Amino acid sequence: MNKNYINKITLGDCLEHIPMLKNNSIDLLLSDIPYGIGLDDWDVLHSNTNSALLGKSPAQEGKSGFRRRGKPINGWAQSDRNIGLEYQEWCRGWATQVYPKMKNGSFLFIFGARRTVHRVINAFEDSGFLLKDTLAWKKPSAHHRAQRVSIILERRGLRKKAAYWKGWRLGNLAPIWEPIAWFMKPYTIGGTITDNVLENEVGAMNIEECRLDGCSPTNMLEFAFGKDEVRIHEAQKPLELTEYLIKLTTRKGQIVLDPFMGSGTTAVAAARLDRKYIGFEVNPEFHSKSLERIEGPVLGNAEELPIFQ
Repeated sequence: MNKNYINKITLGDCLEHIPMLKNNSIDLLLSDIPYGIGLDDWDVLHSNTNSALLGKSPAQEGKSGFRRRGKPINGWAQSDRNIGLEYQEWCRGWATQVYPKMKNGSFLFIFGARRTVHRVINAFEDSGFLLKDTLAWKKPSAHHRAQRVSIILERRGLRKKAAYWKGWRLGNLAPIWEPIAWFMKPYTIGGTITDNVLENEVGAMNIEECRLDGCSPTNMLEFAFGKDEVRIHEAQKPLELTEYLIKLTTRKGQIVLDPFMGSGTTAVAAARLDRKYIGFEVNPEFHSKSLERIEGPVLGNAEELPIFQ
C-alpha cells in the first residue's frame, strides 16, 4: 500500500494514514514533531487551556522571538501538572501505530524540546522501541529572553530591593542546543545486529560518508541554516542537518517517513539524496508551502524566522 504515499506529502492527520502503510516497510523515521510547549495552536497538545494561553503581553509586542505567551513553568492551576502526561499519551498514540511499519532494526530520529523530550522517550519505549542515544543539535545562535529582577522591582516601587537584586534575571540560560532522541526498533531475538543488517539493510551507520573535517561523527551535531535557505516554518530545522542524519543511517532508494512534515525539510533532503519519502501534514498552510518547496528551489528568498525551541 506504500505506493500511494511514496514521494508524496499527503494532507491529513498521520493517525488516519499510518495504518495504511505496509508493515515492516519503513527504513527510517525522521521527524521534527510538535514539542507540546505551546509554540502555536498546532503545538498545544493538552486540554488545559485558558484565555491567556498564546496571547501577547506588552513586553512581547514587536519581538521576533517568543511572540506568543505559553504557560509558566509553575502553571496557572494545579491541573497544569497533567500537561506532560497528556503530551506523552499523544506521542504514544502515533508511536504505537508506527511500530509495526518500521523494519526490524530500523532507526528513528525524533527532534524534541529539552523539557518534554523525556515524555517522548517514555512514550516510544512504552510502544516497544529502544532508546539508542540522545543526540544534541547545537545551534549557531539562540533567542534568549530573561527579565531583569531589578526592573520588575523598580516598577513595583521597591528601589532598595531592586538594588539588592541588580544583575539577577528570571528565565533560562540561552537555549543553544536541542535534543534528538535516537530510537531503534528491536531486531529478531536470538539474532545479531549484523544478521539484521544483512536481512533488512538497516541498523548500521555510514561513518565514512559522514565524517566531519575528517573525523568520525560524535553525538554533538553542529549545523546551521544555509545562507539562502528558504524558511517557512518557525520550528524548521536546517536542511544540512536533516541530510546528514539520512546519509548516516540509510542507503539510496530506501524509504524515509515523516508523519509531521511541516516545512517539508525531510522530503527535500530525502529527494536530494535519492531516497524515497512518505510525509503527512495536517496543517493546510504548511502543506501547501511544503509542496511549493519540494517542487521549487531549495535556496533563495530566505526569510528570517526565529528558532524558538
